[in-house]
Amino acid sequence: MRETMAARRARLMEGLRSYGGHYAELSRRFAAWLGLHSTDATAVLEIAAAEERGTPLSPARLSERIGLSTGATTALLNRLEAAGHITRTREHSDRRVVTLRGGAHIQERADEFFGPLAHRLDAAMSPYPPELLERFESFLTDLNAAMSTHLAERDTDA
Repeated sequence: MRETMAARRARLMEGLRSYGGHYAELSRRFAAWLGLHSTDATAVLEIAAAEERGTPLSPARLSERIGLSTGATTALLNRLEAAGHITRTREHSDRRVVTLRGGAHIQERADEFFGPLAHRLDAAMSPYPPELLERFESFLTDLNAAMSTHLAERDTDA
């Protein structure tokens, strides 16, 4: 009996929701481990991840990523900078553009905390052929694009 697309979608979405819940809990524990508020830790992780990708964030882009107003983001960045967790630099030819960078110790601490998970995830993915993982990456890209489009349409409706 062929299952319906709705049933498959429901199972996949439940799996992704569960993964999201685990990710949120891991982020909460990382924040506690660093002695930070969860929003501050989320910002640190976003800044570090963007830097690792070679696309460092601006304060405005961070504000979008973590869902805070620009004023709240400025207060958050002031706290993180005062604690040495991040730096704000002016690397762009347009000196008004601010780039956020992780503090010297942040990547080290993140690697310490998330390193064991990275090994577990690598082990969990190792039985799957590279072609299947590439298809899964494409699948996730398509799901994220659909969600982004839906959110953008809701923004214009509001």
